[in-house]
Amino acid sequence: MNKRIFKHEKADLGYEDLIAETGASGRKYAAPDGNRYPSVTTVLSILNEEFIQRWRARVGEEEANKVSHRASTRGTAVHECIEKYLDNDENYAEGYMPNIIDNFNAVKPVLDERIGTIYLQEAALYSQHLGLAGRVDCVGEFDGVLSIIDFKTSKKIKKKEWITNYFIQESAYAIMWEERTGTPIVNLVTIITVDNEEPQVFVEHRDNWVPKLLETINEYKRRKIFRN
Repeated sequence: MNKRIFKHEKADLGYEDLIAETGASGRKYAAPDGNRYPSVTTVLSILNEEFIQRWRARVGEEEANKVSHRASTRGTAVHECIEKYLDNDENYAEGYMPNIIDNFNAVKPVLDERIGTIYLQEAALYSQHLGLAGRVDCVGEFDGVLSIIDFKTSKKIKKKEWITNYFIQESAYAIMWEERTGTPIVNLVTIITVDNEEPQVFVEHRDNWVPKLLETINEYKRRKIFRN
């Protein structure tokens, strides 16, 4: 199998990593400034809260837990395989089940043809301005443009209106990156591996999703105060 060699230029964030803790209220990251910031996924989860509760009630807790576990396990494995490949690991495919390799092989041409220099992978970022933290999949060039690049898996084709959470999350990473490095990013890229289909690629502009991000942060804070 042909293996492309990717160029890496590691960005300096001023720290190596952030320690994350997961509790009853979600995940928080301990930042060098002494604050513990909620993860962007924890904050954005309020957007799907009602839908997930209805789905769990419909299928039952046991089935919902099985489906969620399978999806999480699969997503993690595909992410790991992609990360190893982009990190120029010759053994990137070792140890993965055939369905994971199928998902990877489907998205491999997108990686080979459209991703350029890579600056970060699976890196923890935070923003004092937003009061958030999180772990970005990849910061690198996509079609020659510096981008936040996010990798997702799906059993079926997604419509754009179904995945606005992805774009909102990526806009947060773009702000975190700019705050940490001083370099702006406005290009948001979502790459979705889809079972038995061609991968989907969505390219969005950061500024189209920042208003919804800020609105959701404020709602999260309001609910937190209310619950306390």
